Amino acid sequence: MWIPGELALIAFLLECFSHVRAIPPECDPNYILLQDEVNCMELLKINRSSSSSGKQECWGFWDHLNCWPHAVAGEVMSQPCPRFLHTAGRVFRNCTEGGWTEPYPPHEIACEYGFNESVPLEALRSQRYFLYARVMYSAGYALSLASLTIAVTILCVFRRLHCTRNFVHIQLFLSFILRAALIFIRDSVLFSSEDHFHCGVYPVSCKLATALTNYCIMANYSWLLAEGHYLYSLVTVSLFSHRRHLWWYIILGWGSPMVLIIGWSWARYLHEDEGCWETRRHEWIWWILRVPVLLFIIVNLSFFLKIISILVAKLRTQDMPGNEFNLYRKLAKSSFLLVSLFGLHYILFAFLPHEADDKSYEIWNLIELAFASTQGFVVAVLYCFLNGEVQNEIQRRWRRWRLKQRLQVEPRRLQGSMSQSGGGATNVSLLNKRPATSQSGLV
Repeated sequence: MWIPGELALIAFLLECFSHVRAIPPECDPNYILLQDEVNCMELLKINRSSSSSGKQECWGFWDHLNCWPHAVAGEVMSQPCPRFLHTAGRVFRNCTEGGWTEPYPPHEIACEYGFNESVPLEALRSQRYFLYARVMYSAGYALSLASLTIAVTILCVFRRLHCTRNFVHIQLFLSFILRAALIFIRDSVLFSSEDHFHCGVYPVSCKLATALTNYCIMANYSWLLAEGHYLYSLVTVSLFSHRRHLWWYIILGWGSPMVLIIGWSWARYLHEDEGCWETRRHEWIWWILRVPVLLFIIVNLSFFLKIISILVAKLRTQDMPGNEFNLYRKLAKSSFLLVSLFGLHYILFAFLPHEADDKSYEIWNLIELAFASTQGFVVAVLYCFLNGEVQNEIQRRWRRWRLKQRLQVEPRRLQGSMSQSGGGATNVSLLNKRPATSQSGLV
């Protein structure tokens, strides 16, 4: 079994977990207000020492939210909303002969935030939506991870299933296993504290997890392409080096996505280093990943169309035995189903406009998450659990185990019956045998 070298990156990611549990001070609103107050006092002290007496009518002060500098009567001053609110509103005060007026509009209106409310209603609705979405795709990825782990174990344990075709299947399974595992790792980093939602601070390990997740998605489609090419080689070429092809498939399946993801990560770092690298403000950056996947899908579809035409032609000329034809037909059917299913899914959601209505986008996003999280389960079912070779091998091992159990039980029963009957049974058997022997001698 071939093991990809990206596991070292996952180990590095695990080492970063201990550094993201603590909330950074700049994410705490109290810390931000305290820092702004200290800066305000220093600024007011400098302005007060440099100003001449008699000209100032309104002395600067800190109102626990904003810093108001010195002003003369009749002057209108404005300050932005507090930094921890992350809004673009502004608050105004007038300097009069009687001093500062009350701020207008109030902070609740200017900053679109109710200071008397714990959490806005829209934020509660968004948190509920993300909670439902996370529970749904977590269940899907857990199902995929469990089924894929069982499938890899079956293909590795049974020696009769060791062949190049199943080795290619194992690599495809590993790409989906890594994808599911990285989803859980990314969530554990991102959702380690609820304060990450409020302050918008995202650790480097979160961006690394997103990049590795996209790498595994690319590996999914590249290994599907390897599956298609391998089946095409089986149908068209009678003799070819399986081991040589397997090394080329490994380079294609794990190497090409690595080159693409390095280019994508560099573009994200230079032009859109925001959040956990999940934003799509610059669409051209996402096309770095979309174009290769679309090419993988198109090439794979062309492979399977050629395979179908070759199988039909050989069947008409009776140039292929029935068993061999049925084997290739089943492989082509399962592979074509996977490629067409994943291809339609990717094309549909890749060109989905992200500026759609919030409700409709949330529904489409839930559908995409549900489909993406269960892809590994579909792969395990089609390539392992419904595989005739796997089913026959499991049945053979089951019959062999049952036979072994019976052979262990029957000697115990025979030994127990002999011990219960004692010597009388032996005497009876001997008496029965002697007349038969003498009778046969007379005849």
